[in-house]
Amino acid sequence: MTVRVTLISPATSEALREVRFDHDSPLDPAGLAAAEAAAGAFGTDGQAYASPGLRCRQTARALGLAAEPLADLATCDMGRWRGQRLEAVAAAEEEAVTAWLTDPTAAPHGGESLRDTRMRVGAWLDALPDGAGRVVAVVEPDVVRTAVVHVLSAPDHAFWRLDVRPLTATELSGRAQRWNVQGGRPVQPTAALG
Repeated sequence: MTVRVTLISPATSEALREVRFDHDSPLDPAGLAAAEAAAGAFGTDGQAYASPGLRCRQTARALGLAAEPLADLATCDMGRWRGQRLEAVAAAEEEAVTAWLTDPTAAPHGGESLRDTRMRVGAWLDALPDGAGRVVAVVEPDVVRTAVVHVLSAPDHAFWRLDVRPLTATELSGRAQRWNVQGGRPVQPTAALG
C-alpha cells in the first residue's frame, strides 16, 4: 500500500529574512497571515506532525492542523551557531563554515551534522507503516531537503541543490524505498486547489 507524506515548510519568520540559524523564533506577521489564509488546505483526516520548533508549530496551528510535535522531525541542531546570522559566522569562522558547506559529516558548530539529520529523518520515513494513510508534517526546510535526499537515495551533497520556499508542500508517495517526489507546491486553501 502506498504511503503519502506531505511535508510543509513553515511560513516566514524574522530569522529566515535575516539568514540566521533559527533559534526557535516565531512567525512574523506576514508569515502568520499567509498561513492563516491557507487554513483548511489539508483537512483534518490523517496523521499530522510538526517539528518541535515554534514557527513550525505556529504554522501547523494556523493551517488548522492538530499536529503532534515530533523530535525526529526537528531541524538540524546547529549547536553554538544557533541564533547567529550566517554572514557573521562566516566572517568569524570561515574554515568551519566551508567545512559545513562541503562535508555532510562535519559539525564544526558542535551540533548535528547534515548526514546525522538525514539519517534521523530517513529513519522516521522508513518506519512509517504501509497502512499509515495520509501523513502531513510541518517541518523546517532542512528537514524537507534531507527527506528528499533520503527518498531519492541521492548523495548527501544534493542537499545544497534543493530549494525549499516558505509555505510550500513537498509530496512524497511510495513505499519500500520506491518513492516519488512532487515539490514546491504553494500551500493554498482547499477551494483554491480545485
